[in-house]
Amino acid sequence: MSASSRPPRPRALFVAALLLLTLALAGAIALQAYRNFLGHRATAERVLRDYSRLAAARFAQRTEMAVYWSVFSPAIDALSRAKATLPDTPLPPPASLPAPIELHSADFRKLARYTFRYDLLSGRLETAGAAPSLGVRKWLRDTLPVHSRTVYDPKERLGAIVRTMEGVPRAIVYTAVLDKAGHPRTLVGLEEDPGGFEPLYTAEEDKFPLLPRPLTGGVVYDSLGSTIVTEADGAELYRSPVQYPPTFAARDSFEHPMMGGIRVQVALRPDMAPKLVIGGMPRSNVPMLLSLLALTAVLVVAALLQLRREYELSQLRADFVSGVSHELRTPLAQIRMFSETLLLGRVRSDEERERSLGIIDQEARRLTHLVENLLHFSRSERRLTRLSPSPAPLALLLSEAAEGFAPLAAARDVTLRTDLADGVVAPVDADALRQMLLNLLDNAVKYGPAGQTVTLGLSVGEGRARICVDDQGPGIPAADRERIWDRFWRLERDRGSAVAGTGIGLSVVRELVALHGGRAWAEDAPGSGGGGRFVIELPLESLVHAARGAGPLQADAGAPA
Repeated sequence: MSASSRPPRPRALFVAALLLLTLALAGAIALQAYRNFLGHRATAERVLRDYSRLAAARFAQRTEMAVYWSVFSPAIDALSRAKATLPDTPLPPPASLPAPIELHSADFRKLARYTFRYDLLSGRLETAGAAPSLGVRKWLRDTLPVHSRTVYDPKERLGAIVRTMEGVPRAIVYTAVLDKAGHPRTLVGLEEDPGGFEPLYTAEEDKFPLLPRPLTGGVVYDSLGSTIVTEADGAELYRSPVQYPPTFAARDSFEHPMMGGIRVQVALRPDMAPKLVIGGMPRSNVPMLLSLLALTAVLVVAALLQLRREYELSQLRADFVSGVSHELRTPLAQIRMFSETLLLGRVRSDEERERSLGIIDQEARRLTHLVENLLHFSRSERRLTRLSPSPAPLALLLSEAAEGFAPLAAARDVTLRTDLADGVVAPVDADALRQMLLNLLDNAVKYGPAGQTVTLGLSVGEGRARICVDDQGPGIPAADRERIWDRFWRLERDRGSAVAGTGIGLSVVRELVALHGGRAWAEDAPGSGGGGRFVIELPLESLVHAARGAGPLQADAGAPA
């Protein structure tokens, strides 16, 4: 095959490179889109974490104010009004303390366990009410002096310690009585049960919600987030009935150290995120990106496969043109040479004249056979192949085809033998059957050895006529017995040989057989001598008989005549 007839491989490589570049570009776009999504999501999560910190700060501030004004401050005020701060006055128990003055204050007396008075100079601890254990008394003696020096707020005249001792949560609230020099002399206070603070954690929630209402769209408090209140060392004091996962959670504590170091945690409800973030939370586009990338990859792969198929088809067509040219050149050269010999009167005897005319006739038959193959192939490419089957004796048609092919076989020193069953009638197109037989016989003679015997057989079995062509050639490998019927395809062993071929003969046979409603295949020739057998199987009953005059068979019923 000449260089000019080969397909433009550089162009195919360029197109393949463009397709791969398209796939890479699609991957880069998908990656960048995914990174943008991650960036937007990270920004939205930062906003939500900021909201959670704001909610924790607001909850801590609101709770601190409620505890201070409802419990701690009224308790110190009641101790002062009961004159418990005077050293010579008997220490009243909690039940004897005056009621709170403010209407919004809680009745701290129900929460108080005992009152105490502690002398910082002598270390004397006096209690009234439920007596604390020795361990608690020791803890008070150890803790109160240090706490009054480091945490107590003299301006507010209040200090609070919230701890769990001996497994019991305790809230110690006290005030300091100063001596003449202005230094703390006596600490007077009481112990309360922090479990009674629970109503204070949800107080004023309508007026002072976790987040400003413009941010939440008017969502009620108890569905916006969950809360937890703990002591400074982490012991839990309160947990809201509904708890959300801490996806967007933050911690905070009471602002004033004097309030006992109480800490809070707020977790925003995750499905509230779309309402809190403008435009909602960015949705993951990974599935869509992966789907589009996979689709792009599939399309690119399909395009590459199609490009490869086009390249292979171009090669096959180029080989086909080369084979047809060679097939035409040889008989034309023979016809021209012997015609010139006859025209110029160079023959020396009648026998030589007869021989020249025989060669001209033989090569003309070869050309006719090749042209008919090309015509059938061209019609099948355009789906214009038409058949007109009619019942005919197959033995007679096979005998005529064998007689017509005999000169070509004899020219190659091949013996053509027939083994035909009589009385076999089948609906066939005589011209199409002749073309099929000539293709199979030519194939057997062309690829078989000189001096071989080619047998054309006809038999009947299972309601079908079976036509066989046996040769004594190398046979067909089992792996290639289906591919040999493809257009332009030749066995690997024959591509580099001196035997010319177009690669369309067997494809024409299979197509014509299929139009007859039959099938064709290749197998090993019977016996142990090797060789190959090509089989055509045709139905004995007409296909058009079942259709009741539906018209002539054709490759495409909608094709033009």
